[in-house]
Amino acid sequence: MKFIVTLMAAALSGTASAEVPRYETLPDVPALPALAQQGVVRSGDAGIWYGTAGTGTPVILLHGGRASSLTWAHQVPALAARHRVILIDSRGHGRSTLGAEALSYGRMAQDVLAVMDRLRLRHAALAGWSDGAIVGLEVARQQPARVSRLFAFGINVNRRYLEAPVASPVLEAIGPRLLADYESVAPDPQGFAQLSEAVDAMQAREPDYSDAQLAAIHGPRIAVAAADHDEFITMRHFRYAAATIPGARLVVLRDVSHFAPWQDPAGFNAALLRFLKD
Repeated sequence: MKFIVTLMAAALSGTASAEVPRYETLPDVPALPALAQQGVVRSGDAGIWYGTAGTGTPVILLHGGRASSLTWAHQVPALAARHRVILIDSRGHGRSTLGAEALSYGRMAQDVLAVMDRLRLRHAALAGWSDGAIVGLEVARQQPARVSRLFAFGINVNRRYLEAPVASPVLEAIGPRLLADYESVAPDPQGFAQLSEAVDAMQAREPDYSDAQLAAIHGPRIAVAAADHDEFITMRHFRYAAATIPGARLVVLRDVSHFAPWQDPAGFNAALLRFLKD
């Protein structure tokens, strides 16, 4: 516990110490700002939670595996100044229920479309983090006309060029963080183990896009956003994904890891806002 507190103190000081580089920190995350609207949409046999903030062109934020919309607290205020921000808790995550269907990126993409239908959004920009980026890509595959842009941070599209996770103190601290967040908002605070099993099973078989499937994605503007010290995804994989998806651009975030939205929120937000504006 003392080691984790030391990491947070270094991160919250605004600069990483010589002993602890920024990409090995797990900074604290503030609470989400007040939301203008919240609701639950039935999608298949699950209840999908959503919340909104701000006004303007819509941007949907899709979180990572085992996480929830709580992870976007640094991004919502920056985006809400110019956009209508829509938060969605993926099925089984956060405030959404799991249902009986096997968890899959395709099923979660359908959930996103169900929320868009409820909010009467003909199309929107999507920003996804890790598993959320894969869900965003699947929405773009299924319904390209409904996605104007996709900022896909920390995405993998198959297992090509993947390696074992890079050792980092962040990986020791992230599990307790995600568990605590889940227990604070989930309808069943005891359901984290079941969620983890469902996520593990999904990630064991997905994503597994072929080059032909990736090359067939047309319509939305896509950024493959890569952390230069990602613990899970190699830079070679990011370059491959950006080169294989037509028109995709590679955006490299420096001195950060798979948890860049927490480690460097100003830099992450600037890259995301720039992409949404360009």
